[in-house]
Amino acid sequence: MLGVMKFAEALSENGNLILAYEPGRVLVDDRAYTEGLIVTSEHIVPGWGPACAEDLAAEHLEAILDLDPQVIILGTGGTQVFPDQRVYLPALQRGLGVEVMDTGAACRTYNILASEGRKVAAGLIMC
Repeated sequence: MLGVMKFAEALSENGNLILAYEPGRVLVDDRAYTEGLIVTSEHIVPGWGPACAEDLAAEHLEAILDLDPQVIILGTGGTQVFPDQRVYLPALQRGLGVEVMDTGAACRTYNILASEGRKVAAGLIMC
């Protein structure tokens, strides 16, 4: 079993930061989440997304786009799963970058971009 991945001290002056990740659980600002969620500097949206990345649909990405990010990170669970291009085409048409990676990598990348003051949104799937 994989252990908890704790992140180095991160400055929280840029809003919500992810403190730890383990399969099926993310710790954001001392609160644990065990279901999919969206994290931005200003918002945490629990109950987001499908149970598994293979079921990602355009409406899941629309919920992220509604938060008006400059960069979108999709954490697809324990492994990197690229969704059908139609899922993230609306983001690309708006000129937004969409990065797809496993959820652990998505958590780390989100923290780096948020710490830089970037307007980033992470959609994190827990499977």
